Amino acid sequence: MKFETKYVRYKKLVDDYLQEFIVEKKPASIYQPIRYVLAGGGKRIRPVLVLLSCEAVGGRGKDALHAAAGIEVLHNFTLVHDDIMDNAASRRGRATVHTKWDQNVAILVGDELLAFAYRALLKTRSPRIQEIAKIFTEGVVEVCEGQGYDKEFETSLAVKVKDYLLMIRKKTGKMVTVATEIGGLIGGANAKELRALSKYGQHVGRAFQLQDDLLDIIGDEKKFGKTVGGDIVEGKKTFLLLEALRRATGRDRQLLLSIFRNKGAAKESVGEVRDIYHRTGAIQATMRRVKQDITRANNELHHLRPTPARAMLFWFTEMLLHRSY
Repeated sequence: MKFETKYVRYKKLVDDYLQEFIVEKKPASIYQPIRYVLAGGGKRIRPVLVLLSCEAVGGRGKDALHAAAGIEVLHNFTLVHDDIMDNAASRRGRATVHTKWDQNVAILVGDELLAFAYRALLKTRSPRIQEIAKIFTEGVVEVCEGQGYDKEFETSLAVKVKDYLLMIRKKTGKMVTVATEIGGLIGGANAKELRALSKYGQHVGRAFQLQDDLLDIIGDEKKFGKTVGGDIVEGKKTFLLLEALRRATGRDRQLLLSIFRNKGAAKESVGEVRDIYHRTGAIQATMRRVKQDITRANNELHHLRPTPARAMLFWFTEMLLHRSY
């Protein structure tokens, strides 16, 4: 079976699970928006990684399906609350929950999704369920810490590249690491395999976010699904902006500093900022970082036995490196 076909099949397994998972219907004010969120699609990268990590150490993917769905529900919980904090009107081409309903509904829906994430996870049958639940819980803690840093950065003029890397390790990367670690535990990983899967997840998580930063400025808007240059307009302190600022001089530096001070820039400035990113080498530096993380992730896979699941994890990292959305 081709890896892309298998990815689509695993994604459908998760989609079908989520469609049938919520049996409650009342109060409709909660359960209608919850179904709306879970039907919103997405790449399902985290749950697929749970299934593959389980198989890569000799386990059966179906044994990890509850946990895979739990991680996807948890991811959606963070998105609902992030959208409120970011005042985002849309996600994945659809109105956000607080826009379609209201902010109070969105807060409650997020809270309920967190509970449902644990409900799914705890259906997992494993002698290591205590370890699994602990890793899952620490994931929630670190994601919230990462979001806290992200909000602090909005008003700080002293954010450095290292600060940003810490933030994305917690906010974005941690849930990828949680996915690979939990998949490994369910599959019966030994200490060496679990360590390799954990490091693999760390590198993949960081590469994924840095690639997102790149696509925001050089991506194809139709494929990316978001307005290119949105991070600049919103004044997000991404790796690109921070790296360019570290390297820029003269007028270029002043323009980048104005994004800091004004918490964003006019849409008309996006092209000029993109040129600065090219001139300073920030785009090339980000590409190198992504490639380094992909290489390091792949190196960790060599600590696992050669299996079709391991081969697919190699494919997965290459897909990530060359994705356009």
